[in-house]
Amino acid sequence: MTIFEKIVRRDIPADIVWEDDDVLAFRDVNPQAPVHVLIVPKRVVSRLAEATPADEALLGKLLLASRAVAEKLDLVTSGYRVVINNGPDAGESVPHLHLHLLGKRPLAWPPG
Repeated sequence: MTIFEKIVRRDIPADIVWEDDDVLAFRDVNPQAPVHVLIVPKRVVSRLAEATPADEALLGKLLLASRAVAEKLDLVTSGYRVVINNGPDAGESVPHLHLHLLGKRPLAWPPG
């Protein structure tokens, strides 16, 4: 069981900022920007590369959740970045698909 599954189950506390039946969003404990929220599906998909056509609706819900979180945290006007890391070379550290929503500071391009 990953740390994200434990957070979804409320076995580990988290600063939850948004939730619906399928998705949970909470503040990252090691933020890389003034706003750094992790958006995770409650149903485990290990990583984007392992998603299947059966996950299509859930993948869409994750992106719509990122918009809802951005609106709630007043990021729409200033802008925000949504990142998905897939695999160790991309910085993936938890094998549970998740989006990073970053904002409230200028973000350089290219990242990393």
